[in-house]
Amino acid sequence: MTTAMSHDSPLSEADRFLLDQVRAGDQRAWAQLVERYEGRLTAFARARLRQQADAEDLVQETFLSFLRGLRAYRADASLETYLFTILRRKIIDVFRGRDVAVCSLSELAAAGRNDGSTFPLTPELPGSQPAGSWYVRREEDRSLDAAALAGAIKAIVDDAKHAPRFRDLQLMDMLFYAQLRNKDIAQRLEMTEQQVALFKHRWLKRVREKVELAISAGGRSSGDHDNDPPDTLLTAVWETHRFTCPKRSTIGAYLLGTLDPDWNGYIAFHLDPLGCRFCGANLADLETQAAQAEAQTFRQRIFESTVGFLKSR
Repeated sequence: MTTAMSHDSPLSEADRFLLDQVRAGDQRAWAQLVERYEGRLTAFARARLRQQADAEDLVQETFLSFLRGLRAYRADASLETYLFTILRRKIIDVFRGRDVAVCSLSELAAAGRNDGSTFPLTPELPGSQPAGSWYVRREEDRSLDAAALAGAIKAIVDDAKHAPRFRDLQLMDMLFYAQLRNKDIAQRLEMTEQQVALFKHRWLKRVREKVELAISAGGRSSGDHDNDPPDTLLTAVWETHRFTCPKRSTIGAYLLGTLDPDWNGYIAFHLDPLGCRFCGANLADLETQAAQAEAQTFRQRIFESTVGFLKSR
């Protein structure tokens, strides 16, 4: 049975090769890239927009923006996440100032921390200019700090995956992706607020220790990082790297019902009620593909069962 999960690695070998070809001006490579990602991007937009035409327009604009800014893409996030981020910002522009329905834990939390909009604002990808003691002025150091933090989180998340400890994965999702309050998490997981707070304290301590080791190993001072990273930074890094997001193939196995029960339960939580819109878009795209394949199979069966009569005539 399938249990494969991984964080959203910066670039797969297939995407790296495809991207190199696109940068060289290969039109067939560009067509392949569009074909690979159009379905999940459209599903992502369609979940937020009422009109299919509006969703398609934003997806088209997303690919155009990607091409125009291709030189700025540094592979800090995967190609899929980068495209999702461009599209998400365009959707935010559409909904800015409007009241949008809250339908997931992540959106519920975002409704309480954004400036009047219930649609969660997109964090900047690494390289943007945040604030606080976790950030330094020089671009090189800022990128190294982001990489150290991402590496520390990945190591802890991977440890929970491989154990596996599904309660820990749920806690991390709700604390650092959705930014839910300890009280709300405790109620959902039938824990005490103290237990949730202790988990967060220990988790942040492990992250801080791993970051300090990584920075020291690079010959830099870790003195600026002797405190905890801000929750907003953790959420931004989480969405950039999508540490707990399952692979697309794992979502496919979930759709087919071939996952182990415990993994199936966690993926179900990740999709709903957590409401990871990235994975939800992948699921919707896979469901559409499965429906199309089933329809094609049925048409083929009709043809094969009737073509003999055509020949006999």
